Amino acid sequence: MVLFLLISLQIQIERAPIFATFIGRKRKKIIIKKGWSVRSISFPKVELQMLDKRIYVESYGCPSNKYDLEVMMALLEKEEHCFVEAPEAADIIVVNTCGVKKTTEDKILHHLHLLGKLNKPIVITGCLPKIDVDALKKTVPNFLAMLDPSSLDKILTVLEEWKQGKWQQMFVSNEGKIKIDLPKLIRDRVVEVVPISEGCLGSCTFCCTRLARGRLFSYPLKSIVQRVTDIVDSGVKEIWLTAQDTGAYGLDSGCNIVTLLEQVCDIRGQFWIRVGMMNPNNVLGLVDELIKVFQNDKMFKFIHLPVQSGNDDTLKCMHRRYSVQEFRSMIASFRREIPDMSLSTDIICGFPGEDGNAFTDSLKLIQEIEPDIVNISKFSSRPHTVAAEMRPLPSQIVKARSKRMTELCKQISLKRNKHWLNWTGQAFIDEIGTRSHVIGRNLAYKPILVKGSSKLLGQLVTVQIKQVTPTYLMGESTT
Repeated sequence: MVLFLLISLQIQIERAPIFATFIGRKRKKIIIKKGWSVRSISFPKVELQMLDKRIYVESYGCPSNKYDLEVMMALLEKEEHCFVEAPEAADIIVVNTCGVKKTTEDKILHHLHLLGKLNKPIVITGCLPKIDVDALKKTVPNFLAMLDPSSLDKILTVLEEWKQGKWQQMFVSNEGKIKIDLPKLIRDRVVEVVPISEGCLGSCTFCCTRLARGRLFSYPLKSIVQRVTDIVDSGVKEIWLTAQDTGAYGLDSGCNIVTLLEQVCDIRGQFWIRVGMMNPNNVLGLVDELIKVFQNDKMFKFIHLPVQSGNDDTLKCMHRRYSVQEFRSMIASFRREIPDMSLSTDIICGFPGEDGNAFTDSLKLIQEIEPDIVNISKFSSRPHTVAAEMRPLPSQIVKARSKRMTELCKQISLKRNKHWLNWTGQAFIDEIGTRSHVIGRNLAYKPILVKGSSKLLGQLVTVQIKQVTPTYLMGESTT
């Protein structure tokens, strides 16, 4: 059976990468037109045995959510389901949701409303079924089923019960599931995502993701190492270790992230590792060990440590378990030992109770540590969180602070990227760009735009940096 190519479109980057993934060879814009109207189209007759087998899938969210999608697709493929490029051509629609921010949820709900007009069975998966099930039921009252992240293996059960006439099924579980032991559809031969755990140990007052993903459940060290080994043996050279908080890995099982990284780096072969977000409090006591392992040639010199605020009082209101000085000291240690380290952090602008002085503290911290990337979010309350009960700041103040922070971060990012002008070195090509360009990554995980075709994907090329922007470098191949 032929699988159509999956095309990923990054639609938003703030606190976490948000992706919309559509199944199809060319992703025709059939359903979304001006004014988000829906038009019907005619399709040729389909052989009887293929009826009930055609599935249209959309997925939003972080790398963990994308991995969940690929597990569900592998299960569906095993049962000979095929994937179609337009929802109108499908027998069943699957929407894998994200609820990290209200703006993301609103976009998904709007699109679900449009899909609902097609009068086709809709299966809703991902984080929203646990975060805001009431909004989903209001938007798609006649849904086929909802599955939370721990119930993704129930996708085939949903389809079996649909054939028996069962609708509005709810599958929710708090049981930990070792997802890397489940089958997974391989759709990228260059970059592979490897989840190392599910859930977190935090109690952040603004976060709803922990409500969907639950408490920390670390996958067995042996399973992760074996999974990475298999991926490397298959020829993949860029590996993303991901979790809601990679820094918490093993804290529920007597292990830790350093031990995991050391064992992954010991795997034979040529490959590079990108580590996902680590909450600062969970790695405060591991800084020296982390620095040592990040100095390994197989590690991208890239670290994501979300500070969220530069003010201690605001951090306490957020239930973040570290101080500004502890965060500052951690960054100084990494920068001292690995000068070219790329630093990514997160800032929430306009958290309830953040006064002018607190916001100024955040600006000062960003000016001091000069992160390469800052994922800026305007505060928006999320269902069932402590912060939802707090008095919000006026929207115009939040918007103004976000704009001011964005301007500062853009200046700093450009300054940081200028350090790479005239640099010559190797870049691993991992993405297709636009206008006959590809995108590569150097060891600091800096995106480098290089002229070339898709034939360069998965290749190492020598480049020289000729120009820079706040978000990427522009190089010429010297290979």
